[in-house]
Amino acid sequence: MEQTRTVLAERIAERRAGVGDPCALVGEMRRSTLLVPLADGGLWTVSSGGVRWVCAFTDEAALARFAVHHGPGDRSVEYAALLGARIVDEVVPAMEGPAGLAVDIATEDGSMFFPPVSGIVPDGAAVDVGAVAEGGRA
Repeated sequence: MEQTRTVLAERIAERRAGVGDPCALVGEMRRSTLLVPLADGGLWTVSSGGVRWVCAFTDEAALARFAVHHGPGDRSVEYAALLGARIVDEVVPAMEGPAGLAVDIATEDGSMFFPPVSGIVPDGAAVDVGAVAEGGRA
């Protein structure tokens, strides 16, 4: 039985194919309920490139692909279901240092990163806002 993709997974596929509207992708991410694995009393994050990424998944199948490689062995993976908007508006700004959202990182040709930039996270957490102000551009 074939599983249908979520609307967010469809928008991600469009952008990865070079089509689709980036603003629609961000809007869909904000409206989507994402599954975030729990680890060490908090949300599962990874650090890469100087950014701490909150790992989230569009559905249980995508989370299961991740759990095969990073899960707690034979135990099920506990997770929180959070709106994308809550992750980028509340969770990311509360983290120390630059932070963003990584969606479906274990899905071959289906992952998408939402970096800590203006238009995705609040300006106070965006790494590009200070650079623009310092450079004298609006």
